[in-house]
Amino acid sequence: MSILHSVPDPEGEPERHSPAGRRLSDLWAGVTSPATRPSGPPRFLTDVVVDLGLADRERVEQAVVAARAQGTTPERVLLTERTITQDGLARALAERHGLHHVDLTVFRPDMQVAALLKPAQAKRFEAVPVARLDDRTLLVAMADPTNVLALDDIGLMTGLEVRPGVSSREDVLALVGRLSTLDDAVRDASIEEEAEGGPAEVVDLRESADDAPVVKLVNQIIAQAVEQGASDVHLEPNGRDLRVRFRIDGVLQETTTVPKRMVSGVVSRVKIMSELDIAERRLPQDGRVGLTVAGHHVDLRVVTLPSVHGESVVMRILDKEAVIMELDRLGMAGGELERFRRSVGKPHGCVLATGPTGSGKSTTLYAALGELNTPDKNIITIEDPVEYQVDGITQVQVNPRAGLQFATGLRSMMRADPDVIMVGEIRDRDTAQIAVEAALTGHLVLSTLHTNDAPTAITRLTEMGIEPFLVASAIDAVVAQRLARTLCRHCKARTVVSVDVLREHGFPARFDVEAYEQVGCARCSGSGYRGRVGLYEVMTMSEEIRKLVVARAPTDQIAEVAVREGMRRLRDDGLEKIANGVTSVAEVTRVTGLGSAL
Repeated sequence: MSILHSVPDPEGEPERHSPAGRRLSDLWAGVTSPATRPSGPPRFLTDVVVDLGLADRERVEQAVVAARAQGTTPERVLLTERTITQDGLARALAERHGLHHVDLTVFRPDMQVAALLKPAQAKRFEAVPVARLDDRTLLVAMADPTNVLALDDIGLMTGLEVRPGVSSREDVLALVGRLSTLDDAVRDASIEEEAEGGPAEVVDLRESADDAPVVKLVNQIIAQAVEQGASDVHLEPNGRDLRVRFRIDGVLQETTTVPKRMVSGVVSRVKIMSELDIAERRLPQDGRVGLTVAGHHVDLRVVTLPSVHGESVVMRILDKEAVIMELDRLGMAGGELERFRRSVGKPHGCVLATGPTGSGKSTTLYAALGELNTPDKNIITIEDPVEYQVDGITQVQVNPRAGLQFATGLRSMMRADPDVIMVGEIRDRDTAQIAVEAALTGHLVLSTLHTNDAPTAITRLTEMGIEPFLVASAIDAVVAQRLARTLCRHCKARTVVSVDVLREHGFPARFDVEAYEQVGCARCSGSGYRGRVGLYEVMTMSEEIRKLVVARAPTDQIAEVAVREGMRRLRDDGLEKIANGVTSVAEVTRVTGLGSAL
């Protein structure tokens, strides 16, 4: 069996054509032929990057120097610093090796051909067959065309000749994800269960939860949720079947449905995994389980809720590798970042992160702790729950059953010689009082609070019963935030947003703004968005604001002074990110509210 490793052949053999005698680039949209044939000694990939205009020579030379210092490759440095994209790297690889570049966002793969490889094999090889060139030859899109062993294995598994093309790694893995859709997994599990004489209406719950089809289905649901970057998985019975939804980039998306006869088995399987009582269906329960998915560890926080149609399950996915824990990468603008860094760098005082649930408050505090986490500091946290375990930090888990609440744990932490204290959330007067006292006695205290904006946090503390003069003395800064979806960089379209539209959405604009709008493509699953970025307002306590706090001034007055002293509101930060093409008017409006003063 012959495996075609490069096109055109290095010895000058002409490009192999389709059966109709046409070039591949003429036959299929999304396929680009190499501009030159490989001749002479192989070129450095960085030279190809420069020749294709993906980066200038000076920047590439800097990457070469940085790569030597870091023990990596120049192209990896260029990718990390976002000088080139993964698709740009794929184009350079294709050109260097004289191969076709296959743009999987344009090219339409033959899914029957793609199914010749099992998803696990395709994922291991980072390669997927996408078309038949003739009766005996496959075109394979792969991220690494130099992986000869993968080409040989694919040829042996399919019994066909293999012709490699180059695609970006993210596009190949996205196509692999489409090979193993949840709908197929549900159908296969359902068929397998029927063949095995699946559970009837009344069965032993534990036995049905251990059935192989149910186990595989639950594993597939969790694995696909992790691959798609979901933060939560919702399993919701409606009396007929079980609806499965993923929360991706803060928005719930319906994924599939599970047949009624498998519902009890699926729910019981999740409860067994998280060590919950499968016989208890009348009361809410919560548990936790650690799993390894795609080679890295993730934690699941599981909550069950009794509903009129049966038990509803929500699984929160905690994937430490997917969380940004660096202040520079959170999306804070220069002024806000400088204010925040200055506050968390002080030896004492209280810094609060505010916003609704799921707005990234804990991530901001973890990023701050990452900069404070040095051998000369004793850092203690008390959280409910401990979401991400960090080396070098003592982390305490709230345990209400044992009597360990935020307030009691915080009192004990004060006697453990801390330099920095992080309180997961200020929920009541006792916790607020101890946190404020800790900030006044020489400790740096970080915590979260549920308020809509930064100025409101001050009045919330006084409403809890904390004396205004203590609040004014203890609080050093308050950061309010939201998470907005970022536009997909592959398909976003340039547009001009008129003053009228901006004002209609509550933005105090005086000019039209050049921006981008969402479109939708294969890489973003048609949503037009991929990933999220923070919107921030950072209020630091000046002498004038302290006087207003002591005088119990209303929130609006505090906000007015803070803005006059340089604080930007959330929507102002959002407008800047709109103008920079990071997000859209619709998205900023969605997360901040129409006509909001935030």
